[in-house]
Amino acid sequence: MAPSRVIILGVAVVTAIGAGYVAKNMATPPPPVVINNAPSQPAIRLTEVLVLQGDVAMGTTIGDQLSWQSWPSSGITENFITREAEPQALEELKGAIARVPIYEGEPLRRSKLIGEGQSFMSSILPSGKRAVATQIAADTSAGGFILPNDYVDVIMTRRNTNEGAGDGYITETILKNIRVLAIDQAIQEDEEGRRVRVGDTATLELTPQQAEIITVARQMADRLTLALRAVVDTQEVIEDEADYLVSGQGRRGTVRVIRSGEVTEMGARQ
Repeated sequence: MAPSRVIILGVAVVTAIGAGYVAKNMATPPPPVVINNAPSQPAIRLTEVLVLQGDVAMGTTIGDQLSWQSWPSSGITENFITREAEPQALEELKGAIARVPIYEGEPLRRSKLIGEGQSFMSSILPSGKRAVATQIAADTSAGGFILPNDYVDVIMTRRNTNEGAGDGYITETILKNIRVLAIDQAIQEDEEGRRVRVGDTATLELTPQQAEIITVARQMADRLTLALRAVVDTQEVIEDEADYLVSGQGRRGTVRVIRSGEVTEMGARQ
């Protein structure tokens, strides 16, 4: 074979090999370049806090409405319950009772729970107040729709025993703007088959003076009725109450006479 042909054949082989190599590199994409810029720790430090999973009404147990939830450490106060400080709190507080309403997503605070050894009623009672339970007229107390934390007026109805009064009755409001702490409720059906809630015993938040007034009123009254007040009226400042029931003075212009345990009021002579 002529030398020139050998040279041409060698060049062709080298060219073919080079073209194949180039074609192979073009068909295979280069490996991806991974750049890891993520920090090894979160930018915000987190702490697990005990949080409510659902609403808990006042006076009810917490139950299973608790879970640990991550919160920014900078937003945690000393009142929060953290897993780092109290790892057993989730189990320990399931039987706790809510002193006030607690809502879903809210961090649990011990100040909103009833203290160990305390009763629910004494825990929610403000300083200087008294809780007094009294029987009421279930069929006349706002149709049975009075609930805890409502505000009411207390109306006393009794027979008029004054001479010449006949079979009349005396009705008067003896206490005003009184907070209801608790009321027993029972579901009944009226004559038309509708289900209504009624209660015949209410626990009221009273001052010591008001507690004495209602105690005397229960001895005198044929019936005590609660009249529900509008929310906008609960800020009213009450100055006049039936203090005469415990002062022994009677209402203005009257004289109180007690015979055999019965109290009567007679018009005072001028």
